[in-house]
Amino acid sequence: MCLTFTNSEMATSKIPKFEETTSYPWSSKDGTTFPIYNPATGKVITNVVAGTSKEVDLAVKAANEAYSKDWRWRSPSERSGLLFACANELDKHLDDLAVLLCLENGKPASGARQFDLNFLSRIFRYYAGLIDKLPSELYDSGIVYTNVFHEPYGVVGAILPFNWPPIHTGGKLAPALAMGNTVVMKPPEQAPLTVMRIIEILQGVLPKDVIHGVPGIGPEVPSSLVQHSLVHKISFTGSTAAGAAVAKTAAADVTQCSLELGGENAFIIFEDADLDQAVRDALDGGFFNKGEACTAASRMIVHRDVHDVFIERLGAAVKKLVVGDGLKKETHVGPQVSEAQQKRVNNYIRIGQEEDGATIYSQGNLPSDPALKDGYFIKPTLFTNVKPHMRIAKEEMFGPVQTVTSFSTYDEAIEILNDTEYGLTAAVYTKDMEKGWKACRQIDVGMVWLNNYWRNVLGKPFGGAKQSGYGREHNIETLRDFSRPKFVQFPSGLGKMPSWQGVSDIFGPQGSQVHGA
Repeated sequence: MCLTFTNSEMATSKIPKFEETTSYPWSSKDGTTFPIYNPATGKVITNVVAGTSKEVDLAVKAANEAYSKDWRWRSPSERSGLLFACANELDKHLDDLAVLLCLENGKPASGARQFDLNFLSRIFRYYAGLIDKLPSELYDSGIVYTNVFHEPYGVVGAILPFNWPPIHTGGKLAPALAMGNTVVMKPPEQAPLTVMRIIEILQGVLPKDVIHGVPGIGPEVPSSLVQHSLVHKISFTGSTAAGAAVAKTAAADVTQCSLELGGENAFIIFEDADLDQAVRDALDGGFFNKGEACTAASRMIVHRDVHDVFIERLGAAVKKLVVGDGLKKETHVGPQVSEAQQKRVNNYIRIGQEEDGATIYSQGNLPSDPALKDGYFIKPTLFTNVKPHMRIAKEEMFGPVQTVTSFSTYDEAIEILNDTEYGLTAAVYTKDMEKGWKACRQIDVGMVWLNNYWRNVLGKPFGGAKQSGYGREHNIETLRDFSRPKFVQFPSGLGKMPSWQGVSDIFGPQGSQVHGA
């Protein structure tokens, strides 16, 4: 599927006025708004009313009312049916949502439709199909039986990043709702429109106040959400620094938290690798979604015997990447989401050039269209001669920048890959399956791909190790992340219940009259 428009004005006309939508019914009394930019042009496309702690409080209280009086008591089959209905309704809007996402985030609309929006409706169907089929738990202890129930937390606070708004909206909403929670979402301030539109669509399907969204600028809205006394679970996706701050705040109130954080992910390409596959996957891993991905493969760790051939092929491909407006079908790499993000990535390119030995081997070109001169574009960049200690090999750049480091031995490759504070993803390329599986087990990350980097994560436990966070998303285990177990024990009638000695001495073997009184 390819979505294209003759001009951005035609696409911009699809943006509703979010101050008036049902998804954000509480207007801030001071009338504060913040602009949303088209990152391809640098122009404002709309303004959104900024929420405050007051709006968070209203949204949470409304969601708590819906939880306690309605949603938590719906049967799994009822919730399943409504989640299927959500997926069906979303399917009617996926094309428009892809355009909206392109306009505020910059990613190519065609890729957004195929990847982001397809995932959104699929994940609602995934959890709709699971929730009424979970096995019950009954423990037989002879004289007693014990039933285990997985109960919802109540109101869940979900804080979203700017890079995959539909994926993270669905990845948090669908399992939370499936387990009987209600949800208040904080959309990313750089790109809140797609999330708010999704919420608006779903509010037309779900019972009143089951989901809400409160956009805002700065820390006020997310901090208020994390600290609210009626919020009992936080699901956060974003940078490691921000996630650590969220976890610290949540810990003060003993609020459960799951964190999906950053990554500085790497491929190990051994001398016997299928180089065609490795090079193709390296281009995908480093430059898909303009490098704004926690799963971006920014480090290539390549055996010295195939190093030169690898960088020659990959470097030639990087030069061919088309940078431009995501509304155009020929665009591979869109703009960074914001001017701040553009400056951040350009700063890392500067740092890389100043680090002793690192060299820019290849770069793509910026768009020549005068209409895009103020867009937040970055030249796709490939660094070589990168040493493991360098900042561009250690820190998450979150842009279309990739580094190549050579190695000589198996142990050296594993050491280089693991020598980072992050532990999200990795990939291994080799025709020796014993070596490949050994490497996969010795790599300290949450997810490893062997001889591929197809990031189709629905149904798998998505999450990382070390500073990449904790908790798992997008699979059956996520349902347990959005619930807490409670057991109910009752007599089986198959034997006599034991008594504490004090009870037996005072009451005798049965009854509640004091013995010998």
